[in-house]
Amino acid sequence: MSHITSLTKYVGNFVDQLYQSGVRHIVVSPGSRSTPLALTFAEYGAFKIWVDIDERSAGFFGLGIAKETNQAVVLVCSSGTAAANYFPAIIEAYYSRIPLIVLTADRPHELRDVGAPQAIDQIKMYGNYVKWFHEMALPETTNNILQYTRNNADRAVQKSLYPVKGPVHLNFPFREPLIPDFTVDDVWGEASQELKHFHSIETQLDQTALSVIKNKLAGNKRVLIVCGPQDDPMLKESVLQLAQAWQAPILADPLSSLRNVKCEDLLVESYDSILKSKQVRERLNVDIVIRFGAMPVSKAFLQLLQENDIMQFIIDEEVSYRNPSIKKAHYIYGQPREIARQLAQLSVSMDSNWSSLWQTLNKQTKETLGKQQQLLTEGTAVQGIQSTIPSKSTLFVGNSMPIRDVDTFWFASDKEITIYANRGANGIDGILSTAIGTAITGKHVTLLVGDISFLHSMNGLLLTKNYTFNLTIVLINNQGGGIFSFLPQAQAENVHYEMLFGTPQHISMEKVAALYDISYHAVEDWKQYLDALNKSYKNGAVSLIEVQTIRKENVDWHRTKWQEIEENTLSVLEENSDASQG
Repeated sequence: MSHITSLTKYVGNFVDQLYQSGVRHIVVSPGSRSTPLALTFAEYGAFKIWVDIDERSAGFFGLGIAKETNQAVVLVCSSGTAAANYFPAIIEAYYSRIPLIVLTADRPHELRDVGAPQAIDQIKMYGNYVKWFHEMALPETTNNILQYTRNNADRAVQKSLYPVKGPVHLNFPFREPLIPDFTVDDVWGEASQELKHFHSIETQLDQTALSVIKNKLAGNKRVLIVCGPQDDPMLKESVLQLAQAWQAPILADPLSSLRNVKCEDLLVESYDSILKSKQVRERLNVDIVIRFGAMPVSKAFLQLLQENDIMQFIIDEEVSYRNPSIKKAHYIYGQPREIARQLAQLSVSMDSNWSSLWQTLNKQTKETLGKQQQLLTEGTAVQGIQSTIPSKSTLFVGNSMPIRDVDTFWFASDKEITIYANRGANGIDGILSTAIGTAITGKHVTLLVGDISFLHSMNGLLLTKNYTFNLTIVLINNQGGGIFSFLPQAQAENVHYEMLFGTPQHISMEKVAALYDISYHAVEDWKQYLDALNKSYKNGAVSLIEVQTIRKENVDWHRTKWQEIEENTLSVLEENSDASQG
């Protein structure tokens, strides 16, 4: 059998099996060596093919698609540094548990390590940041090899999704010629070769484990249920049932999905602001923290754990030790929503005043944060989005200050807003591309992003010239890295601060918008801001709303709020010393 026939059937069987196993979205970055894969995916006709010329952007775009669809997404690229550009997105996918199937084309073995062009060592090039790596065999058409390629296609999908999601990598060596011949017989293989998988996801604790946990809880009446970033839409109901059964407050991260429900008697959204004061953290006297999801955004919560002797229970799907407090903890492994349901059935005695205390603190803190008097600041920009954003749409949040402002100023509502962010590795790269990826279903996506993150990932906007999206970009432009203004690097005596950390770029965002044919609005006050948001949501398509702020004023504004919250919180704790001190 000819080389071309072998190549065609080998790749055809692989592609068909990916479809049979549930893959629907393919992100292709053009290249020569990946021709067999790219052409075969396109010829198959049943996939949605997205083309992104920059692999770094493509990796994050695929990440966004996978976040939104909850399906494994395939990335296809050529050999060499093209594959290396996927690395940041793969790292993010690994830590945030997002299913990606990375297909890198490669030179055949005889052209490796001999100075051939565009040939680098791609074997296990992503190291421990993929759940599985496999070097594919060279194309053949024996029955065993065709079944082998189907098995590995299916295995890649299953590995990316179960038991915990994450990226996988398959490396394809191809010899020239690289053009498949789709006129050969039986390109796609036998459809009857369907492979079935059955996954048990209802993991429960046995009675012995439950008894041990109940004994640990005995006598500890000041319990906090904490829900960090997580993507299981069913978990929030189980956590709410647990909180109601125990009458324990829930500290809800904005990425937990719990701020999509109104449960004012148990939910605490403003815990980060409450816990910023060291005096408050010392006086609350928390006995136990039970955490679902990843570690919350809040640094103040982490400090609470580090500074106090608090018993921790960490519920996770796998043995991952997500515990940056470096304090002793009890780990419960299994399906979090099932474990929450089991814990809710335990008969435990809690301090009835404890939950009331947290609700009092939360209510008064929200009132302080909500007093914005129609001023346009980085914090109130979040409130403006929440007041105008369409129900059942998506908010994507950039890292550094935007995610922290959303943590502070985004209160619980029943608008059913899906909130995403890249909080696996917490980098600023790929923010635009990931946000655009979450917009592929047609839902309106609002992106809140800072100027440095925006410029860092600006090439992702190329996607908006080739495909249609509904995307509102709210750009907080404080001419630099605003988060550093809150850190020790910003001390007055640091003469190198602006050059090394402030990094103002002085780029005309209006011209950037013009480059990509994007609607642009510069807003200077609260009314203009709300008008621009409403116009963007009404018109659809892609628009850029620029909010210019001054870093020092932003820091002063935040710190004034925090000081007021600290004073109010300490006053309440003094009045309710029995509840806080037990």
